[in-house]
Amino acid sequence: MRTAARALSLLTGLIVTVPVASCGVLDSGPSAKDAAEAYLNAFAAGDNAEAARRTDAPEAARDFLAETRRNLSPDKVRASVTEVESGGGDDPTTANFRASWNFGSERVWNYRGSFELRDREGEWKVHWQPSVVHPELGSGQSLHYQSDPATPAPVLGRDGTRLMGPQRLVRVTVVPKETKNLSEVAGSLARGLRPVAPTVTAGGIVEGAEKIPEDQAYTVVTLRWSDYQRVKSAIYELPGVRFPDETALVASERDYASQVLPAISESRKDRLNGRAGWRVFTANASGAKLKTLHEAEPEPTEALKTTLSDEVQHAAESAVDPIDKPAMIVAMRPSTGGVLAVAQNEAADQKGALALTGQYPPGSTFKMATGLAALEAGKADIDTRLGCPAERTFNGKTLPNSHHFELGRVTLRKAFAESCNTTFAKLATEMPASALPDAAEKLGIGADFAVPGITTLTGDVPASEGRVARAVNGIGQGEVLVSPFGMALASASVAHGSMPTPKLIQGAETRVNEQAGQAPSKSALRQLREMMREVVRSGTATELSGLGEVAGKTGTAQFGDGSRAHGWFTGYRGDMSFAVLVTDAGTSERAVRVSKEFLDGIR
Repeated sequence: MRTAARALSLLTGLIVTVPVASCGVLDSGPSAKDAAEAYLNAFAAGDNAEAARRTDAPEAARDFLAETRRNLSPDKVRASVTEVESGGGDDPTTANFRASWNFGSERVWNYRGSFELRDREGEWKVHWQPSVVHPELGSGQSLHYQSDPATPAPVLGRDGTRLMGPQRLVRVTVVPKETKNLSEVAGSLARGLRPVAPTVTAGGIVEGAEKIPEDQAYTVVTLRWSDYQRVKSAIYELPGVRFPDETALVASERDYASQVLPAISESRKDRLNGRAGWRVFTANASGAKLKTLHEAEPEPTEALKTTLSDEVQHAAESAVDPIDKPAMIVAMRPSTGGVLAVAQNEAADQKGALALTGQYPPGSTFKMATGLAALEAGKADIDTRLGCPAERTFNGKTLPNSHHFELGRVTLRKAFAESCNTTFAKLATEMPASALPDAAEKLGIGADFAVPGITTLTGDVPASEGRVARAVNGIGQGEVLVSPFGMALASASVAHGSMPTPKLIQGAETRVNEQAGQAPSKSALRQLREMMREVVRSGTATELSGLGEVAGKTGTAQFGDGSRAHGWFTGYRGDMSFAVLVTDAGTSERAVRVSKEFLDGIR
């Protein structure tokens, strides 16, 4: 009995002295690894309150984690435990981890770290200090993310001329809360900006600033650096006015190719901007940068080359800028379809991209399509003599020639050169309803494209069963609508022999959503070209006769109640087709004069 009791006593003592916990696991509750994983899961998910609760300093941890999240603003964070090392004696229990911050666009920051775990009343807690987030963070320090944009690539013309390039810009902004007297500041600012931004008004500044929270900045205008320097002394000291600057892609000259270059820049923004650089760094309590933890250099991209011609663009803009009514020119290369110029004056710019998408009656320029239809249908050839009376009546609808001129019986060539409405209206009525739409489609009017960099509309020519409708459509009135882009394409099709596919950015393919008809016959094209040449030699556009081998067609297109008219000229010279439209011009004479100015400006 004594021996048995002694054995029991020894066994009991043995059980008492065996440790109840090993490898960092307490008597009860989650293990150290469980606690580390719970903290990291909450940290990665952006649940700052839950992550902070897993630490031994919840308030300090929550504030620091929230600030870090704001400073870095990641798209996604991943974090996981790689190992937990159990402490023994004076050695703490430590969790090793890896973290991955994803900032989007393949910008990822990976690193490894560790933190200490401590037993707090039977529960494992992360011992809080800034190095819990990153091993190189010390007391009073913070993490920051900074983007480093690449210098935008320039946009070049077909001959390598720089059309757009990176320039330093200054945004003139107003913070209403900091002005004290917004109206007074707005008045001073508008006066100061007048030499470089005359359209900015005090009322406009006040109206815009009052629509935003008073502690936010309202952008009044963005200035090129040179313009900012001109007015800086007048506006720099105004209360509440700030001047953040940036480098951006802008046209080489103010308002240059205004309906094309901004569209190219916007549509190819990612391509032109290259790949931005970025960095993550530590900063001290005052915000001063201490150490860069990760950095990726910006990667600029190659220049973007377009089909635009700097010479042709300048000539076009010089020709339309003095016009007081909306005026525009589109030019392209018939051999390739490359757009050479898209120019609008200020009056047109205020209404949008009229040169590319505006829809207008083409007037007598549409006799190109009517003439082509008649030639291909065998209704006449270039030397067929046809009547050209002062007016003709179709089922009660009387159509006159301009100023009621009459020629008697003349060749088709002469009727075209002198723009005889009565001749071409009658031809249109003698052909099927599909004849005019089919001929127009062969010239590209009605074709639909997705041209990289710009939005375009060519026009619309509906089939008309009624005799009156066909007569009116045959002289480019009625339901026929075209854009200057569409008419430039029509002239390019005549010059080339078939419709070229328009393009603007070299190397970017245009998608043809709706194809033009088959190419016109060679015989019809030869005669149509000769008729267009005769317009300049002896017809309605003799003002262009000294400017080389110019071929084309004038057009006076009535609109509204018929008392007003747009003026057109479209044609080609060598490997350049073009269309000129002066809206509300009264006659085509003004468009012919603009065409002369345009062609004179090209060597």
